Amino acid sequence: MASQSGARRVRDGIGAVCVAVACLLVPLGVLAGWAALGLADTGRYVRTVAPLAGDPAVREAVADAVGDEVVRELETRTTGEAALGPFVRDAIESFTRTDAFRTAWEAGNRAVHDAVLHALRDDAPSGGPVTVDLAPVTAQVKQRLEAEHMPYAHRIPVAHTEVPVVPAEEVAGLRQGYRLLDAAALWLPLTAVALAVTGVAVAASRRRTLTAAGSGTALGGALLALAVAAGRRLTLADLPDTVHRPAAGAVYDALTATLRTASWLLLAVGAAVALTCRLTGGPALRRGRPAPPAPPAATPAPTGAPVTAERPR
Repeated sequence: MASQSGARRVRDGIGAVCVAVACLLVPLGVLAGWAALGLADTGRYVRTVAPLAGDPAVREAVADAVGDEVVRELETRTTGEAALGPFVRDAIESFTRTDAFRTAWEAGNRAVHDAVLHALRDDAPSGGPVTVDLAPVTAQVKQRLEAEHMPYAHRIPVAHTEVPVVPAEEVAGLRQGYRLLDAAALWLPLTAVALAVTGVAVAASRRRTLTAAGSGTALGGALLALAVAAGRRLTLADLPDTVHRPAAGAVYDALTATLRTASWLLLAVGAAVALTCRLTGGPALRRGRPAPPAPPAATPAPTGAPVTAERPR
């Protein structure tokens, strides 16, 4: 009897360890899959950021950045003209509300993402930064401004200039991180599922172990949601003052929307599994519990036996 009890404890211990490790790997696997499969796909990335062309914060940030650059270029090429800044910014703000801006926004994001992804997947070592040629995007903007009859729009230069998007000293680290995430996106989920199944199968108290697995999965989803929220706060806090923070926040929210959905899904599924096991386990255990043994009945005295009674003194 003692040996059976010890074996059950060992099995429950092994199952608890497997389930604990699996619950730890689940949110990490979701994070790796989001980074490697979601952000690393150019088409999916462009579809994610495309609606941001209609976001007021993003339009304002683009108008400010492009307007400052256009005004700076015009001032170096044009003399005798004053107060170009407000006029140019008004024209660019009007441009950001057109379909041409949406086309330019998607084309620019696609070009930047293709350049970064090519650098991350390239096996040849590169000593320089990741650059992108935004001349096609500038050409679309210039064509649209000329159609709007904006003065000096024809003087906007469309030069094939390599614009750096990733510094040279960060390319090697990003490449190693991408390869690690690419491998983790496949093996972490598979390992988590295998450990969870093994833990439940090995444990002697399978219902209790499954309840723990559900609770751990829900806890992992909650922690992942908190990590996304904390990451947003830290990301915006570390940005330089020149970056438009509302626009950066809108971009962060768009890119992490899938991750937030996955975290809440983990929380809901894990809580549902734990609650179901808890609700269905109580009655079953009570029905399966053996009834306590009945107390022994009093043995009647044999017939014909002499009955002696104590006389009072």
